[in-house]
Amino acid sequence: MATLVESTDQILYKPEEAATVLRVGRSTVYEQIRLGRLRSVTIGRRRLVPPEYVAEYIELLKHEAQTAA
Repeated sequence: MATLVESTDQILYKPEEAATVLRVGRSTVYEQIRLGRLRSVTIGRRRLVPPEYVAEYIELLKHEAQTAA
């Protein structure tokens, strides 16, 4: 029997919500998805971003900042 998610944390972000979390524009989120830098999942025609992919993207940005310095 599957367990239900009991957390109030959001499980999947719409691209607009991911943009808000990342403090960037919606078009930036779609561009990063297109480039493969921000991973996402699709359900039907909807593209959604799990929070762990947002965290993964932030780590990528931090790594790039460290190697550029």
